[in-house]
Amino acid sequence: MTYKTLLVHIDDSRLSEARVNFAFDLARKFDAHVVGLYMVCQDLFRPLFNRDESLNLAQNEAQHAAWRERAHEAFLGVAQRAGASAEWRAPAGPPLDVAALHARHADLLVLGQHDPEDPGSYVAKNFVEDLVMSSGVPAVILPHSMRINSFGENVLIGWDGGREAARAVADALPILKRARLVEVVSVQRHEDDEAPAGIDVAAYFDRHQVRASFSSMGRASGANTGATLLSKASAVHADLLVLGAYGHTRAFERVLGGVTRTTIEAMTIPVIMSH
Repeated sequence: MTYKTLLVHIDDSRLSEARVNFAFDLARKFDAHVVGLYMVCQDLFRPLFNRDESLNLAQNEAQHAAWRERAHEAFLGVAQRAGASAEWRAPAGPPLDVAALHARHADLLVLGQHDPEDPGSYVAKNFVEDLVMSSGVPAVILPHSMRINSFGENVLIGWDGGREAARAVADALPILKRARLVEVVSVQRHEDDEAPAGIDVAAYFDRHQVRASFSSMGRASGANTGATLLSKASAVHADLLVLGAYGHTRAFERVLGGVTRTTIEAMTIPVIMSH
C-alpha cells in the first residue's frame, strides 16, 4: 500500500498555505498526486466570519472571489516549486457533503485542526471530525498551535485491539515503514484490567518491516484516554499520533467518542485518524 492521491483542504485561514506545503512535502515522498480542495464557510448566519457587514452583497462576492483566486495562485505556486502533479478544485455545494464526495477518491486527506482564534478556519460545525467519520478515508490532521519541524519519524500508536485502531494502523503503514521510532501504547482504563493486546500486532508489523516497541499505561489522573495519549506523545517527543476515530451514528446525529473529540480539540502534534 502507498499514497498516490492526497487531498488537501484549502480555506482562508492563516495556516492554509502551510497545510498545502505540508501536502506537497508528503507527496514528494510517495510520488503522489495532490488535489487542492478549496472549501470555505457558506453559512450566511455567520457574518463576522463570512462577510464584511460594511460591504454590499456584490462587494462581498467580489471579495470572496479574490480570496479564492489568491488561494488558487498560492496552490499552483507551491505545486510548481515542488514539481508535483496537482489539480485545483473549488466546487459549490454543502461543504461536508461535497468534501466527503471528493475525499472518497483520495488515499489520504490533509486537514487542519479548527483554530477558534482564526475565523478563516471555520467551514462548518465539526467539519474535520465529520469528514473523517463520513469519508471512509484516513486523514492527517495538522495542529494549529505549533510549527511542524518533523513528521512521521517518531510515531506513537494508540492501540486497544479494536476495529478503528486496526484500520488506522493499516492506513498509516506507508508512513510507519519510513519511521525511525514506532511505539504502540495501550491505555488501561482500570488498574485491574488484563494486560492490553498491543503486543498482538507485533507479527503484523514484522511482516510489514515495521520495527515497533510495545507498552501499556494507566490513565493519567483526572484525564481520559485521549488526554493520556496526548500526554504520552508529548513525553516521548512524538511527531505523529496514530489513532482510530471512534463514534456511532443515530437518527440525524453523529456522536464522537470521547477519545476522538479530546484528541481533535487538544492535539498539538499531527494525528492520523481513520474510521
